Amino acid sequence: MIKGVISDMDGVMLDSEKLYVRFWCEAAQSHGYPMKKEHALGIRSMARPFAIQKLQGWFGEGFDYDKVRDTRVKIMDEYISAHGIEAKRGAKALLQWLKANNIKTALATATAVDRATLYLDKVGLLEYFDVIASARMVKRGKPEPDIYLYAAGQLGLDPKDCLALEDSQNGVRSAAAAGCKTVLVPDLDNPENELKDLLFATAKNLENVIDIIKNSK
Repeated sequence: MIKGVISDMDGVMLDSEKLYVRFWCEAAQSHGYPMKKEHALGIRSMARPFAIQKLQGWFGEGFDYDKVRDTRVKIMDEYISAHGIEAKRGAKALLQWLKANNIKTALATATAVDRATLYLDKVGLLEYFDVIASARMVKRGKPEPDIYLYAAGQLGLDPKDCLALEDSQNGVRSAAAAGCKTVLVPDLDNPENELKDLLFATAKNLENVIDIIKNSK
């Protein structure tokens, strides 16, 4: 029986992954690094140490992660301030259903808590989460299992009683390693074939997650 749902934010609850891809590329290119979409997708949900290693492998040891990230944060924040941010289809319907059915909810995100709460509040989703867990709260970020273990602990649940919602390979590996029943909700790509041995299910959208939970009982 599913007692809790732990969800990634970007690309799952918020339609923001496309913004990260766009602005990572723009920021890197402004500093002379030829980052493309596939590079940005490769570091989705990835903790800072792993992302640095990956990026320096692609662009050389001189890749200045902090400088590029600071630029990315600045231009992305400016864009969101001007244009706003959108929730993913079915996000509020799912969260309302979870609350009505007394299923606890947590966020497990690589995004800093202050920014995550700001974004969720902008789209009216913040009130539905019992716990906000950020990669900065754990020793190792995704794809390691720490953030899902921490989030489940904060909910007072065993990870095996939690459904995890993820859109990226790094996130799926993190949730599965923690022992969660992991559901892939594809966003910018669909890595289902590479991850099928780790998945409890694949959802077409967040509304489909309700049926997955009902059928898991």
